[in-house]
Amino acid sequence: MTAYRLSVNGTAVEVDVPGMRRLLDVLREDLALNGTKEGCGEGKCGACTVLIDGAPVDSCLVPICQVADAEVRTVEGLAPRGAGEQDRLDELQHAFLVTGGAQCGICTPGMLMAARAYLDGGGGPDEDAIRESIAGNLCRCTGYTKIVDAIALVASARAL
Repeated sequence: MTAYRLSVNGTAVEVDVPGMRRLLDVLREDLALNGTKEGCGEGKCGACTVLIDGAPVDSCLVPICQVADAEVRTVEGLAPRGAGEQDRLDELQHAFLVTGGAQCGICTPGMLMAARAYLDGGGGPDEDAIRESIAGNLCRCTGYTKIVDAIALVASARAL
């Protein structure tokens, strides 16, 4: 085994695991960050989407050796937290609640991370662009409309 150093949600971590261990398993089992979900385990559903150096990636397809020295951001890292501050929701998480974009919860973390990458990249409230940005994430509950509405709500608020 080898020790790998990376930053997860802004915190430096070191894990001593086999290099081909999936990032998804390291996050969930070694770092106890259970927000990232496993859907298909084949990179086809997007439930395990995290941001690696700002880009959305299916963590079930990434061996830990490929993220050494990278910045990994999970759904747990969305909401900003200050010293002594209670947990609060990120604007995107709040929008998912307000619009009903979160249903069963399996796809929600991956959708949030794909949407965060879209918004951080300057994405606007255009429905087609939003749908393109979440195209790698499958949802069987919402029909995507409420998810798109949530992302558009945040994008519109930012444009003001």
